Amino acid sequence: MRRWSLVLLLLLAASAFLIGCHFYIARRLVLDPGLAQPWRGVALAALAALGASLVLQPIGERWLAPSRARLIAWPASLWMGFAFLLLLGLFASDVGLWIAGGVAAAAQDLPGPGPGAGLRAAAVLSVALLAGLAGLRSGLRPPQLRRVELELPRWPAGRDGYRIVQISDIHIGPILGRAFAARLVARVNALAPDLVAVTGDLVDGKVELLADEVAPFADLRGRDGVYFVTGNHDHYSGADAWAQAIAELGVRVLRNERVAIGEGERAFDLVGVDDHHGGLLGREGGEDLERALAARDSARPAILLAHDPSTFKRASSLGIDLQLSGHTHGGQIWPFGLLVRLVIPTVAGLYTKGAAQLYVSRGTGFWGPPMRLFAPAEITEIVLRSPRAAEPGSNAA
Repeated sequence: MRRWSLVLLLLLAASAFLIGCHFYIARRLVLDPGLAQPWRGVALAALAALGASLVLQPIGERWLAPSRARLIAWPASLWMGFAFLLLLGLFASDVGLWIAGGVAAAAQDLPGPGPGAGLRAAAVLSVALLAGLAGLRSGLRPPQLRRVELELPRWPAGRDGYRIVQISDIHIGPILGRAFAARLVARVNALAPDLVAVTGDLVDGKVELLADEVAPFADLRGRDGVYFVTGNHDHYSGADAWAQAIAELGVRVLRNERVAIGEGERAFDLVGVDDHHGGLLGREGGEDLERALAARDSARPAILLAHDPSTFKRASSLGIDLQLSGHTHGGQIWPFGLLVRLVIPTVAGLYTKGAAQLYVSRGTGFWGPPMRLFAPAEITEIVLRSPRAAEPGSNAA
């Protein structure tokens, strides 16, 4: 009962926020400039329809086949991105006008109806449109290849140059589908990696709707295997069902467990944990670092796959040498990354804490708006180096 009460409260809060944002946009772009009829009615109706699409989009994603869900997802996702940019521009212009006009003028709710409001509306619309088009162009480009070399103090000299290809936050669903998955698999395989790590948020939708869309991932190849850990969106979509479906594709799913890669002095542990949001949802598991690391030989180096970089705070003190994460999308649309940092300071790139290192991918697909602004998608090739391999006279392979 408490869980349903919390869900209802969240839905009410989200609805109030959604209505408030659209009223603010309507006020500043339609009502304040005094837009004449019939354009005023058309604009208000369009805003109402676009706002409704944001409510219908997750419903379609959950219950409709991708071919039908796309009819809702494309306008809703595009509007989500443009609306964010409009809100940002309108709020920034309000702040600027408040500063320019002073507290007394601000109390009169500037800019109010009139030609000044029309000029402000036109300027904000123009900037949002240009930024949105730039973000759309970047978001729909193929993910860039990012090569990162990391020196791990405990990494075996015999595995110097070991290559892990990380893909993350792919979000196969109504917009990114089978064709995107096939192209991604071809690019990863062309790198001939030692190991492939898929660090969560593979899908947005149920197995029965998206099984065919993810089928190309059966062709992913890594010399030491392909491994997957759940992300929050995988839990929203049914983590247990997806874990089984992904395993049937030949991908090893690590759910709070580990595997030993190699033997003897060349061995290391690959550890994978569920996303902690699974536990917050009260079903289908959740992060359990202790279980994943139980009875581990601490003399061996360990690489942790964890969708949320927040896991690093605890994992760094538990003998992990390297954690690979995603989740943040690098903010996806600037300046959203600045807001993300308030909750998750490790937004993108490399971070260290003591002897442990964390690499956070900006993600390989996108969620929501098919846009990326100053946060391009990436396929990450991580090359692991041993300090011993670089020593003079070393015979390491």
